[in-house]
Amino acid sequence: MTVPNHFRVLGRDGAARTGELTTPHGVVRTPAFMPVGTAGAMKGIHWRDIREAGADIVLGNTYHLMLRPGAERIAALGGLQRFTTWNGPMLTDSGGFQVMSLAKLRKLTEHAVTFRSHIDGAKVELSPERSIEVQRLLGSDIAMQLDECVRLPAERSEIERAMHLSLRWAERSKRAFETAPAGHMLFGIVQGGDVPDLRHDSARALIDIGFHGYAVGGLAVGEPQEVMLAMIEEAVPILPQDRPHYLMGVGTPDDILGAVARGIDMFDCVMPTRNGRHGHAFTRFGTLNLRNARHANDPRPLDEESDWPSARNYSRAYLHHLIRSEEALGAMLLSEINIAYYQSLMRGIRAAIAAGTFDDFRAMTREGWARGDLPPR
Repeated sequence: MTVPNHFRVLGRDGAARTGELTTPHGVVRTPAFMPVGTAGAMKGIHWRDIREAGADIVLGNTYHLMLRPGAERIAALGGLQRFTTWNGPMLTDSGGFQVMSLAKLRKLTEHAVTFRSHIDGAKVELSPERSIEVQRLLGSDIAMQLDECVRLPAERSEIERAMHLSLRWAERSKRAFETAPAGHMLFGIVQGGDVPDLRHDSARALIDIGFHGYAVGGLAVGEPQEVMLAMIEEAVPILPQDRPHYLMGVGTPDDILGAVARGIDMFDCVMPTRNGRHGHAFTRFGTLNLRNARHANDPRPLDEESDWPSARNYSRAYLHHLIRSEEALGAMLLSEINIAYYQSLMRGIRAAIAAGTFDDFRAMTREGWARGDLPPR
């Protein structure tokens, strides 16, 4: 059966693409960065700020939401969009990342992964079928197949075992998704660690199964950036070029530029809010650590040319004070500033691809980071 395509490419510049992904809750402009609302909320930032910053789509976490407050409860309350008041497109991961990150709390079999809840120790089973059921109950526009992610470095035998299990789970996820409402999408996930021929095998097998979109998973899990980019180069050219390509859990602004140059359309990462809570601001000058004493007497804003008010209006001295005093407002302000910077970066990427100047945009952006922030006059 032919899988409907809800994605269209609007422009290309080398391997970089700009396009639109149409979902039941609206259109996603690509390349897109998805802020991560793990438990149905963005840590330290309000939904209205996510919207105003320009995000088209956000991400929710199947594992955490099925534990608390529970997928059935969310469904009874109208689905995740209504529950959270985010009325735009939403992607849910499958719980596959937790298969790796909660390895000490889980048992893995062919049928499913069984966890001991990190909340109360209760036994929880997550199979491909249950993962899809939970994502259906949440009501996400884009669901992900259940997979097994392996932390790198790892032995080839372990990477290959996990890749083949993920392919079998991909088939089961696809069957479980067959009765999904029209317009909703399921993405397959290319695994294979840092082994090129395993990435090739995984990509080709997923194409044979057939998905609305294709993700590259199992990266940014311990390997250097050059390995991550090399694996993207191995996988993406094999994938259907008329379908969206999603790099899971990535990453830094420089990671995003490198991945866009290799044909990636979608990203997610907790870094903007997590780093914000620890006093780090992403700017066109690079990353600034507001904990550093050099900011204590600096009256300048983070970036007087930023299109985000908080980056223009608050002094570095004040932000430094908030962070050093462990005031919640400091984490909140830096989180929203970081989300806004990421969305500004994506707007710049889309415009550059459309204009055929992506290489220049990438070079100028990286040059700004390398030049760094000039000291106050």
